[in-house]
Amino acid sequence: MTDNPLKTLTAAGQAIWLDYLHQDILKTGELQRLIADDGLTGLTSNPSIFEKAIGDGASYDARIAKLASGGKTQTKDLYEAIAIADIQGACDQFRPTWDRLKGRDGYASLEVSPDLANDTQGTVEEARRLWAAVDRPNLMIKVPGTKAGTPAIRQLIGEGINVNVTLLFALQAYLDVAEAHTAGLEDFKAAGGNVAKVHGVASFFVSRIDTAIDKKIDEKLKTADDATAARLKAVRGRVAIANAKVAYQRYLQTLATPRWKTLAVAGAAPQRLLWASTGTKDPAYSDVLYIETLIGPDTVNTMPPKTLDAFRDHGKVAPTLTQDPAAAEATLKEADALGLDLDGVTAALVDDGVRLFAKAFDDLLKAVDDKRRRLGDKTAA
Repeated sequence: MTDNPLKTLTAAGQAIWLDYLHQDILKTGELQRLIADDGLTGLTSNPSIFEKAIGDGASYDARIAKLASGGKTQTKDLYEAIAIADIQGACDQFRPTWDRLKGRDGYASLEVSPDLANDTQGTVEEARRLWAAVDRPNLMIKVPGTKAGTPAIRQLIGEGINVNVTLLFALQAYLDVAEAHTAGLEDFKAAGGNVAKVHGVASFFVSRIDTAIDKKIDEKLKTADDATAARLKAVRGRVAIANAKVAYQRYLQTLATPRWKTLAVAGAAPQRLLWASTGTKDPAYSDVLYIETLIGPDTVNTMPPKTLDAFRDHGKVAPTLTQDPAAAEATLKEADALGLDLDGVTAALVDDGVRLFAKAFDDLLKAVDDKRRRLGDKTAA
């Protein structure tokens, strides 16, 4: 029998997180099975995930009815009570992993409201509140890597709060949040804090870049001459991977600086790069494309259940993330030369990501409110 590819992935230095949360996986032992059998070491949630979990079916109805009858009548209070309890449950199930790895992994992530993506102080205040409410050392608070989110990241890390930076697409945005994380650790250390206890990840969204760039390529192919068409086809499906590989090279360069080495001596752990949005969108591509091409040490890949299952079934593990970084740089230069405007695409993807998460959050609150009203009507009847 061959080894489980997911376990082999862990042996290669890449952590596996699940991009999914539902109370059922906490209650049925499914999450424990994934931890034991697949080497899962973390979990992420977001408004879209909670909207699907709570809105679909009747799984959460009893909890909503109980919370509402107990005085939780405001929709956001109801949602937060459910989300906090589920995240606490996930943190508790990952706690043995966190203990075994001495805090280097074993985290569950909870997102601040997407409505605060452009509000620095609002983000800081909500992150503090959620951190205190969940009250687990292996929690990460998800903060978007927007211009307003970046100073919030420094503030929160500087207070000893673990941060999962989300919605990263552009290299410069990554460098900005990496700087915020480092500066936050320095602030925490200067205030007498133990930097070994503060952890973070920087979540690069991968497949969405290819979706947007490939759309531009397909448009250009309609009018391109043969030579240009060949060049366009050569970069199709490669830009997001190249972007991630270049980001990893920047990460390695950061670790080599005297500034970081000073923090490392004090026990600081690096802000790991996390590959998000790794489910393949284009059916022409392998369903494990964004796993197999981005395998490298001290990184995280957060997979939706379908992708996790696919990699377990037929994934191949090799040290791909550090293979031929010069080719990755060349791919980005070629994309620029072809007028694919990666900078413009990534900027638009941030705005689109904020909008989509905000809509999912609104849909989530509506689903909770609809259920509260319907369950209230049943109780009254």
